Amino acid sequence: MESFRKVIKGWLGKVLLVLFLTPLALVGIEGYFSGGNKDTAKTVNGTDISKKELESLTKSFKEQYLSYANGDETLLNQAFIDQKAMDTLVARTVLLQQAENLGISLSDQQIEQMIAQQPSFQQNGQFSNALYENYLRSVGMNSQQLIASLRTDHALKMLSSTFIDYPLVSKLEIQQIADLQTEQRHVHIASVNLENYKKNVKVTDAEIAAYYEKHKTVFKQPTSVDVDYVVLKAGDINTAAVTVTDAELQDAYNSFVAAQKSTAKPEVKHILITADNRSEAEAQKLATDVAAKIKAGTTFAQAAAQYSEDPESKAKGGAIAVYEAGVFGDAFDKAVASLQSGQVSAPVKTDYGYHIIAVQAPDVAVPSFESQKARLTEEVLASKKSNAFSDTVNSLNDMVVSSDSLDVVTQEVKGVRVQSAKGVTLSTRDPLLSDANVKVKLFNDDVKNGDRNVSSSIQLANGDVAWVKVRDYHAAGEQSLAEAKPRVKAELIEEKARALAKAQIQKSLDEFKTKPAASVAKGNLVFEDAGIYTRAEGLLKRDVQRAAFSLKAPKAGFWSVTTASLPNELVVVAVSEVKKNPIDVLSEEQRTELAKLYAQLRGQQEFDDYTRYLKSQAKIK
Repeated sequence: MESFRKVIKGWLGKVLLVLFLTPLALVGIEGYFSGGNKDTAKTVNGTDISKKELESLTKSFKEQYLSYANGDETLLNQAFIDQKAMDTLVARTVLLQQAENLGISLSDQQIEQMIAQQPSFQQNGQFSNALYENYLRSVGMNSQQLIASLRTDHALKMLSSTFIDYPLVSKLEIQQIADLQTEQRHVHIASVNLENYKKNVKVTDAEIAAYYEKHKTVFKQPTSVDVDYVVLKAGDINTAAVTVTDAELQDAYNSFVAAQKSTAKPEVKHILITADNRSEAEAQKLATDVAAKIKAGTTFAQAAAQYSEDPESKAKGGAIAVYEAGVFGDAFDKAVASLQSGQVSAPVKTDYGYHIIAVQAPDVAVPSFESQKARLTEEVLASKKSNAFSDTVNSLNDMVVSSDSLDVVTQEVKGVRVQSAKGVTLSTRDPLLSDANVKVKLFNDDVKNGDRNVSSSIQLANGDVAWVKVRDYHAAGEQSLAEAKPRVKAELIEEKARALAKAQIQKSLDEFKTKPAASVAKGNLVFEDAGIYTRAEGLLKRDVQRAAFSLKAPKAGFWSVTTASLPNELVVVAVSEVKKNPIDVLSEEQRTELAKLYAQLRGQQEFDDYTRYLKSQAKIK
């Protein structure tokens, strides 16, 4: 702990820091430290939410949803993302204000202890300045911001955990949940095929029109297009004549060698003289004196051990464990870049003090030409074939765009053909038409406003290239009666057929209410024993399961019966027995897990309700 305090209070306290503790959904520092931007997006009880905060969180949410959509931006609901970001920031603000009102906070000592005890900053069970320093230098926050962020985020965490970690859940509630989960129902099913009933159904135009008017909002259509397209693959191009010359191989090897040398990082050493315990002038003079001693013959390692005030590198000859540009600032980086291997710099001033810097170029073992020849041959050949494909695409693209015709591609490249598709929507699943780059060409304002020209070449995710031409654009909205008529007719026929089927078996359904199942005249109903099920299994079709578990428990010998509708099928669902199992049918582990899950759901619900209450009481402008 003492070593940690020295780091915080000394020169390392100036270094960039990061909040490493796992945040809650409403907890996080992105947007808190967004510079001095006062451009306000929303005000909550006098506290401003800046537009930069909102933009930052919106971008974060967008990236999250893009990962779910495999990078396809056309599938995102941007309005929903924008609103979610704003709601999150407003909720976080009212919760922070409430935490402050309640006096929920951490002391500096508690924060220091949390940081010092982080496993990622410990080595051999002790806090390591080196691990701490190497990790924190790469991010943009100072020590004061770190402490403020930890205090803020933990205030939110403590407030939320009051609800989430300690919900009020009674044994009776757990018992009721367990009863629902373990209840067993013996299910019997009879299926009535509607096909024969449909043959006797007649639907008039007046009925179709009336049904359409009553359910008009149901008959909606998404934006869609009818499109022609052509795809060009690398394999469609004849590259049999492409070869690799010796000169090309040698150039490739030379580039490989240069890359090996350029990526090898130099060893960087420094001696740091700070102004923590001396004046600026005294620090500069000491650094100049140390540089002179090195020039006079003192080894860099000896000077580092005697004078450097970087505790981690001084015992290692001044060597910086992992040097990254930007850690010590531009002046330090410029000195490193200007030094030849083995050279030592004059004192360089940074925010941390004065540095004397030495650079040693690494030894790079470069593989021989012969050992790389086969690999390089394949790479150069692949590159030349790729270039041949790109040249062909560029040439074809000029011809396609200038002629506004997809047929150019089929005329120039044998085996390629123009294809067509109707009713393509944003949710269409197709190897080509669902490609994000294609959808951008199909669904944009130009197409919406009447552009029917062939597109320029489109690079597909798999490396192929396509051209598309929209023939017709169908705007989103309610379908007209003419457009909806086939669907309306089919639904009316299905509805009437189901009514006929149910009327035919209604007598049997009524008898189940007053007679034991064995005495019911079932007519054409042939029941199959579907088996015994619980709610949690989910083995029955959804509508059938919902029907089965909505029925009352029957008396002994009786069946509780209802119907469920499936496409072209009326299903009669019967329950002959409902068995209530005691909670001890669940193992101790299962009961514990059930109680934990219910408590989490209850706690989250209570926390959400509390947040909504605070928002309802807040003055939001």
